[in-house]
Amino acid sequence: MMYRALSSLLVSSTLIACSAGGEPPDGEGAAGEGAASPSGGGVAGEGGGFGGAGGAPDTSGCKAVDVLFVIDNSGSMADNQASLVSSFPGFVAGMKEKLDAAPSYHVGVVTTDDYWGNAAGCQTIGDLVTQTSGHASSAAVCAPFSGDNRFMSEAESDLSSKFACAAQVGDTGSDDERVMRALLNALEPGRNAQGACNAGFSRLDALLVVVIITDEDDVADGCDGQTCDSYGSGGDPDAWVAELLSYRGGIKENVVVLSLIGKGADNPCGAIPNSKILGFTNRFDDNGFTGDVCSSSYDAFFSAALPVIDEACKTFEPPS
Repeated sequence: MMYRALSSLLVSSTLIACSAGGEPPDGEGAAGEGAASPSGGGVAGEGGGFGGAGGAPDTSGCKAVDVLFVIDNSGSMADNQASLVSSFPGFVAGMKEKLDAAPSYHVGVVTTDDYWGNAAGCQTIGDLVTQTSGHASSAAVCAPFSGDNRFMSEAESDLSSKFACAAQVGDTGSDDERVMRALLNALEPGRNAQGACNAGFSRLDALLVVVIITDEDDVADGCDGQTCDSYGSGGDPDAWVAELLSYRGGIKENVVVLSLIGKGADNPCGAIPNSKILGFTNRFDDNGFTGDVCSSSYDAFFSAALPVIDEACKTFEPPS
C-alpha cells in the first residue's frame, strides 16, 4: 500500500520462509535476521505528510521511507545485478502492501567504487547513479527522475524500468570494494544538501532501508603511512554504525539493513565470506537481515525481509 501509483508494479512472488538469528557484535555466524536501535539523522527532504494537528509529531509509525541500494560493480557482479533487477518489482509491491501508512519514498542507487559512467560532477563514490556505462551495464541515461531529482520516488510512472536502468551499473568497477564508504557517503548531509549530487534524498523523518549486494567484504585499508596497496572505507563495523547514526538522528531503530553477501566459503558463485559487513548488519539487531548473494533469485530474501521493514515502520521514532 505504499502508493496507488505503484499498482502497475504488483508482481506476485512466492513467499519462502527464511531462518535467521544474527549474533550482534563480531559478525560471526549468519546475520540472517537483524536488529535495530536508535538512529536517525540526514538531511530532511521533501515529501510525506508528517506531524499531527497543531504541529504535534505523529507517532503512529513511519510516514516516509528512503531505500538506498549499495551495489557492487566489480568484475563478478553482472549476474547478481540482473537477479536484483528481477526481484525489485516484487519487493516494491510487498512494501506497498505492508507500509500503507508511508505514502512517500525515495529510491537511490550507489556503487562500491567511483563511478565514471555517472553524470559529470557526480562520479565520486556515494553519488547517486543517474546514468550508466561500461560492460554489462544498461549503458543508458536513466534520468530524469520525477521532480528532476537524482533519485527515484513514488511519483515515477514506471519505477521498475527506472530502477532496472540505474541498478545495472556494470562490472568494470574496482575489485577493492568500498561498500561502507559508498553507503556512508551517500547519506552524508553535505552530499544531500540543496544543489549537491544527492540533494533531498536522505530525510531525517523517513525510515532508512539499506540494501547491500556484494560478493566480497569491504576491502582492508592497506596503508602503511606512506603508501597504500588498497583503499578501504576506513574504520570498522562499530565506527560505521556510529557514522551512519550521526547522519540519521542517532536512532538505530529507524534503520533497516538488508545485506545480500557471501555467507560461507563453499558457495556456487565464488563469493568471499563477508565478516565485516556481516558484523555491521548484525549490530542492527532485529533490523539487520542477511541473505545469500549466490542465490539465483532474491525473491525469497525480500519476501522474508518485509516483516522486518514493516515492524521498523510501526515502531519508527520521529527525531526530536
